[in-house]
Parts: sequence; C-alpha cells; structure tokens
Amino acid sequence: MKRLIPYVPAVLLGLGILLLLGVNRQRAMPLRTPLSGIPIRILDREGRDLPVSAEEQRVAGMNSFVFREYRADSVTAFSVYVGYYEQQTQGRTIHSPRNCLPGAGWEPLAVSDREISLGGASVLVRRYVLANDTKRALVYYWYQGRGRISSNEYRVKWELLRDAALRGRSEEALVRIVLPLEGSEAAADSLAAAAARVLIPAVDRALPEYPNRQIAGLTFLGSN
Repeated sequence: MKRLIPYVPAVLLGLGILLLLGVNRQRAMPLRTPLSGIPIRILDREGRDLPVSAEEQRVAGMNSFVFREYRADSVTAFSVYVGYYEQQTQGRTIHSPRNCLPGAGWEPLAVSDREISLGGASVLVRRYVLANDTKRALVYYWYQGRGRISSNEYRVKWELLRDAALRGRSEEALVRIVLPLEGSEAAADSLAAAAARVLIPAVDRALPEYPNRQIAGLTFLGSN
C-alpha cells in the first residue's frame, strides 16, 4: 500500500482532467415536451402562471421554466417552480434554494429530508421550514434528471461531474414547492407531499430519455 501512495496525486489529477474534458464535451438536451404540460390543476387547486422578470431569468440561467400559484377558495395555496437546464456549464448551473432563500430574507428554522412514496417505491426530497419576520413557510425541493431524483447538493454535484465526463450530459431540473405555514406543520407536510407525488411523474414525462435509470420501482420514469 505504501508503494502506491506516491501515485495517488497523479491518479487524482488524471481523473480531474477526464472530468473536465467530459464537462467541456457535454451536449445540450432539450425537453421531450414543454414544461407547460405540467397539470394546470393540482389537488383541486387551479394554477395561475406567475411572472419572472428577464433579469431574474438571466441570473438563474434556466432554459425553460414554469412558475405557478395553485389556489382555490378557502384552502391553502401553494406555489410550484420547475426550472430546467439543457446543460450546465460554469456560470450556468442550478442555484440551490438552500442558498437563494436565505438571501431573499428567509431564515431556515429546520431542515431535513422527507420520504415521498410513489407506486411502491420512495424518493427523498429536501424539506425546509423558513421564517421571515412573523411569516413562516414550508419548502420542498429536489433535483430531477438523468434518471435520478436527489435532495443532497453534494451528491448532485458529484453526479453532475460524473455524468458529464462519462456521457457528456448534465441536463437537470430543479423542482420546488412553497406553501405558507398558517396551521399545523403536519397538514402542510401532507399537502406538499401530495403535490410532490403529482409533480414527479409530470416532470419526468417532459425530461429527455436517459439510459440506466436508477430509481427502482418507479415504473413511470421514462414512459411517454
């Protein structure tokens, strides 16, 4: 083992070069269908598209997006954002809500992963409870693309480099659900999880095909 130690830096350097070469050769992958096909009605709430300024779009760098508020009389409203990147390059990558939301004046009170059951299988999404003055909000978000759903930013970055190097692909979507915490957290969690169960297959139907999908049991993935 000691004889191998001097070669470790060279091996790591070589791997780094391969990763960088793969990132530079990546392909832009357009959506199969527009994100506007995401259901306009979710959980008995009607969706209304919300504006995103040209400057906000430029800063975020997404190729396609949907930003909607879902509302009905006398029930809790929630917003849905889906931003899709055909390829991610330096200066044009997904901005994590973990960094953006505190910058917008919201402070995290609690963070954890939440398991979402889907057709006998399950995936993990990130769960945030945020506060801004006297207001509180619940946020669910996840990264979806290239056959996976991830909630961990570090894992997402590693998979991005690996897939760019090995397959020349880095396309991905950020999916986010936000709802005000006006009552019990349990009721808000139930609503957010139900919305996530609608959104995950809907987003997947719009995403490009990807070989060797790794979410076992989610038979809708990759289907038309």
